[in-house]
Amino acid sequence: MRIALESPNQPAVLQLIEELDAYQKPLYPAESHHGIDLSALSKPNVLFAVARDDEGRAIACGAVVLEMGYGELKRMYTSPAQRGKGIAKALLSFLEGHAKSAGHSRFVLETGYLQPEAISLYARCGYERCGPFGEYKEDPNSVFMRKNAA
Repeated sequence: MRIALESPNQPAVLQLIEELDAYQKPLYPAESHHGIDLSALSKPNVLFAVARDDEGRAIACGAVVLEMGYGELKRMYTSPAQRGKGIAKALLSFLEGHAKSAGHSRFVLETGYLQPEAISLYARCGYERCGPFGEYKEDPNSVFMRKNAA
């Protein structure tokens, strides 16, 4: 497996994002869907990473949006056939490392309460539940988490 910063505007990567949307959108009402749009993933303050298998196929992706004082994780997704192999944890660590290199050591995220695997992954990686941050409002469908990295 190889993880690198890449453009999200690639057919195989866009397919991963479409799979993520197809999974999440039926779970929550529209007002509780907080995914970042594709054009925003190409902004200068966004680090977008892709994990590829040994044959070069895109198998996971994720982003960190560098805001004033923190980095927000967005669009974290691993192809279902690739889950359970430590890919998401490696991708998360990769994104955190690049964000730290850019001067960010505080990380936050919003995920849905119906995604226990994601919540468990983040908790295992040192994230703790917190209240809403940035422009988010309290939402019974959302789980907010944060981590201060050394």
